[in-house]
Amino acid sequence: MSKFFKECESGLKATALALSLCVIPQAEASSGYVFVSSEKDDVVTVFNAEGMNKVTEINTSERPRAMKLSLDGSLLYVACGDDDAIDVIDVSTLKVKQSIDIGEDPDRFDISPDEKFLYASNEDDGLVTVYSLEENKKIAEIEVGEEPEGVLVSPDNRLVYVTSEVANMVHVIDIESKEIIENIVVGNRPRRMELTRDLTELWVSNEVGGTITILDTATFTQTAELKFAPKGMRAESISPVGMAMTKDGSRAYVTLGGANHVAVVDTKTHKIIDYILVGKRAWGVSLNSDETRLYVTNGKSDDLAVIDTARLKVIKSVPAGRVPHDVVVDD
Repeated sequence: MSKFFKECESGLKATALALSLCVIPQAEASSGYVFVSSEKDDVVTVFNAEGMNKVTEINTSERPRAMKLSLDGSLLYVACGDDDAIDVIDVSTLKVKQSIDIGEDPDRFDISPDEKFLYASNEDDGLVTVYSLEENKKIAEIEVGEEPEGVLVSPDNRLVYVTSEVANMVHVIDIESKEIIENIVVGNRPRRMELTRDLTELWVSNEVGGTITILDTATFTQTAELKFAPKGMRAESISPVGMAMTKDGSRAYVTLGGANHVAVVDTKTHKIIDYILVGKRAWGVSLNSDETRLYVTNGKSDDLAVIDTARLKVIKSVPAGRVPHDVVVDD
């Protein structure tokens, strides 16, 4: 094992231990909202989490997709691909307070653990843009493979993982040098990524490949591959994209796109526990704070499914605009 890999492994283990011993700062009181981005309506729809009643619609820049809350819950960042912007929504007023020029067609993004930097994938240009939130300016552009999408910053603030849909790779970028240190071949058309709670595995969803590639974060090598077979679904319809993992690290939920299901996976054994039938083209996914509810956006049936995680059943479906993409829960 190289010195760099050993340092990474040591850093990740220390980070995992620190996360297990402390509580990440949160807002004093959550907003109680569920946010859904609608690609075709250019809005973020806001629901009351308790009853899933519609509160309002927030007009955004064109084609809102990926969303992320600040640690204190006061700001909601929204990537708006057709306006080359990331809108910043004030959660207290439910209005856009700033629009960040982030470069061509931002698809997804992540924010560093110290909230000093934002890393966004620019799909059309094959770049990752590094933006200083403190200085309000772009500070770097990093060339990656064609059509980058998923972006994930490691909790130790040392690495940025980026998926390239065309190259079928995960690029590993060193944050300090802003250089790619590893190119990892995964499945066909990789989209999103999640780290397991112990930080030992990186899960990568391969939309066209119909699989999840599981990588060892210490060595950047593949250790497993998950395949899905919901009853009655053709193989070509199975297109995993979104993922959410429970706080205790025991379970993962994977949206299967055109297969119209969510897969429930045991993260330790990598076995499929169950499949949940939802709407058409299951895409975005998010858990609520106590993990009793799972929310799934269905892009072709224009709705949001609410799942009871104890029974693994849909208990409610609400209209969520045209082509709902992402969902963020702040309850």
